Amino acid sequence: MLDRWSDLTAKALLAFAATLAFLLSFLVVADVVGRTVFSSPVKGTPEMVSMSIVIICFLQASYAIRSGGMLHVDVFSALLPARGREALAAFGCLLGFAFFAVIVYGGIDPFAHAWSSDEYEGEGALRIPTWPARFIVLLGSGLAAADYALLFLSHLNSASKGKA
Repeated sequence: MLDRWSDLTAKALLAFAATLAFLLSFLVVADVVGRTVFSSPVKGTPEMVSMSIVIICFLQASYAIRSGGMLHVDVFSALLPARGREALAAFGCLLGFAFFAVIVYGGIDPFAHAWSSDEYEGEGALRIPTWPARFIVLLGSGLAAADYALLFLSHLNSASKGKA
């Protein structure tokens, strides 16, 4: 049940990230056309693009983990028996969990500060609040850590049964 919920959530966030990237491409084209043809770029484009890239990356992290799309180097693990490969994969999942858990832990205070102080990115005509990007970093990292925990349990179960 938890695996199914995680899969659905990862796919929904992936679809949202893809939609955001698609819409962002229109903003960049409008900015380039406005800058070259009309000598008037779209105000706030650098700020929106920089925030959106962070949001897109962290929205896709959960799907990348669930689908096995994270980087794997199997030069040494290929030499191990099935149980050893599963144990090594379980250890890798622990490291992934720790990495994303540290991001969550380290991101709570910056998010709380951005939320309470109305922190903004940009100057002048368009100022963009930073709390949505900070929230997505927390959400994406939390889901990624949970996915690594689920994957760890799966690999541990496979390692104990001795199958790949």
